[in-house]
Amino acid sequence: MPATLPLFLTLLVPIGGGLALALYGHRDRGPEINVAFSAATFAAALWLTADVILGTPMLGFGERFFIDPLNAFLVALTALVGFTTSVFSRPYMRIERERGKMTAPRMRLFHSMYQLFIAMMLMALTTNNLGVLWVAMEAATLTTVLLVSVYRTPASLEAAWKYFILCGVGIAQALFGTMLLYLAADRVIGGGEGALLWTHLAAVKTELEPNILALAFVFLLLGYGTKVGLVPVHNWLPDAHAEGPTPISAVLSGLLLNVALYAILRCKVLADGAMTNGLPGHAMVAFGIVSVVVAAFFLRRQRDVKRMFAYSSIEHMGLMTFAFGLGGPIANFAGLLHMTVHSLTKSAIFFAVGHATQRAGSQIMDDIRGLLQASPTLGWGLAIGSLAILGMPPFGVFASEFLILTSAMRQLPWATPVLLLALAVAFASVFGRVQAMVFGDTNLPALGHRPALLPVFVHLGLTLMLGLFVPPFLGQWYRQAAALIGG
Repeated sequence: MPATLPLFLTLLVPIGGGLALALYGHRDRGPEINVAFSAATFAAALWLTADVILGTPMLGFGERFFIDPLNAFLVALTALVGFTTSVFSRPYMRIERERGKMTAPRMRLFHSMYQLFIAMMLMALTTNNLGVLWVAMEAATLTTVLLVSVYRTPASLEAAWKYFILCGVGIAQALFGTMLLYLAADRVIGGGEGALLWTHLAAVKTELEPNILALAFVFLLLGYGTKVGLVPVHNWLPDAHAEGPTPISAVLSGLLLNVALYAILRCKVLADGAMTNGLPGHAMVAFGIVSVVVAAFFLRRQRDVKRMFAYSSIEHMGLMTFAFGLGGPIANFAGLLHMTVHSLTKSAIFFAVGHATQRAGSQIMDDIRGLLQASPTLGWGLAIGSLAILGMPPFGVFASEFLILTSAMRQLPWATPVLLLALAVAFASVFGRVQAMVFGDTNLPALGHRPALLPVFVHLGLTLMLGLFVPPFLGQWYRQAAALIGG
């Protein structure tokens, strides 16, 4: 079989799913079709990942696609969370339809755009062309604008426009940064497609003009940082989470933010090679610390549960950005581990939150009480997920945050107390709110369908495992990816 067959299937299956669900996504079996395509994408992604991990980095379709341990790990994670989110969305969206929030055309739009969203993220992760990476990120933006606005309420339309405008400005900056990168490469490689192929650029990164690379990286960091949710270009994120369907909140926090950070990391490798002053790392450290601190203090002001966990995502993406800015084997390893456990844990939390808000008929935390009494599995899922994301041992978030903090103590001692203060504020803010939601008396009504809670505990089980034991093959995977990032 051709070496590129699993890559072809990984990209083609969700595109085919989007086309099929554009025709059949409104039917009664639409949610099941969505799950089937997501499962097939996950299987193809596992096949692709196994080929790369057991063999060597792969070039596909000429040199247009490139898979190495860094993006292979993210492809597998993206496909996994995409699959489990589709399982969660099956009963969730049926309840939304029964309550009149979703019509048949909206269901068709939701399912088709969901598959195309997954396809565009996988395209962004696997392409070797930094121009195609930009196009895929823009396409992912357009699909999520439609998903955020699918309820067609004034608030959801406002959130979608805000998302479109702010991310449009950000992606325009990323385009200018990509053009500057092409200008630098043109002087060394020559024009044509080869000047935007990452493998070609990485081979000559020490020969690229450092001043042009410095300017390019600033624009790329701001541009893609808008999609990461870094402060101060984060304002779209809480609104998009709060007003869109909860399955979209799960994949936005668990997947899209990772893909945008991946784009920054690929550009950082080139900028680090061209410059010797450490500017890329210093810029990422600064954006990371500011994001962690600002998000932690904004957590205390939230009344909407989805907005609260959206600010939690900003905090954790800031922590990852800080880790990758520090650089080095341990900090990069910790950033990759944190990327994994945050995706798993935050999506699990949104799964639980989705069912909780459906029971209460409200996203306001004061209206959600006694989840443990109303549904023990739902209550425990939200409670355990919240403790995990707050960094309680023995979950994986504790392990990755511990590694990040110890790296900061060694490389940037002044940042450690700042991060500890922000993490303490975040812990107090989230724990106090979630405790009130989970415990106490309840008058919450029953749901029309049995909630899909298996994905919640599968994700939390994986997070627990990664806190106690990182399997050798996964540890080797992280070390290889950490070495590729360098810094």
